[in-house]
Amino acid sequence: MSSKSSPLILTLKLDQATFEVVNTLRQQHFPAEINFLPAHVTLFHALPGNQIDPIQQNLHYLCEQASALPFTLPKLRFLGNGVAIEVESPELVQLRRGLAEHWHSWLTPQDRQGYKPHITIQNKVKAEVARPLYNQLNETWKPLEGQGEGLLLWFYQGGPWEPAGEFLFS
Repeated sequence: MSSKSSPLILTLKLDQATFEVVNTLRQQHFPAEINFLPAHVTLFHALPGNQIDPIQQNLHYLCEQASALPFTLPKLRFLGNGVAIEVESPELVQLRRGLAEHWHSWLTPQDRQGYKPHITIQNKVKAEVARPLYNQLNETWKPLEGQGEGLLLWFYQGGPWEPAGEFLFS
């Protein structure tokens, strides 16, 4: 059950073909006991739930003005305790920068840090588990191209996320 005291997470809505590829990798390699979520690209980790109304209004307006965001998944990134796929998209970085400036007073230290978009396909495992997966996938990785179709807002409640809004690009 959502609550305005729950933090909000903002993610990019991936096109279906790209989503299926990366989500399959996540289902195969993320530890099942902590894999509550489908594959995603996080823009913000903890926006204030008590600001949901202005946040939704901002996103609605922004997405009406924006078109689909092209991106490339050029290579994998070794996380130490997991593996991620890097996301390259100057348009996404610019969109996030604008939101971060607008929402600056609401941002946590984590969301004020530099932004390097990625899709985590494995996390919270020992390095001796992550490194072989990284090496194996890296041998055959071919860059993928896709597009962001909109933004998804979620309530964070410890485990699975609860949808709080879908905002499609025009």
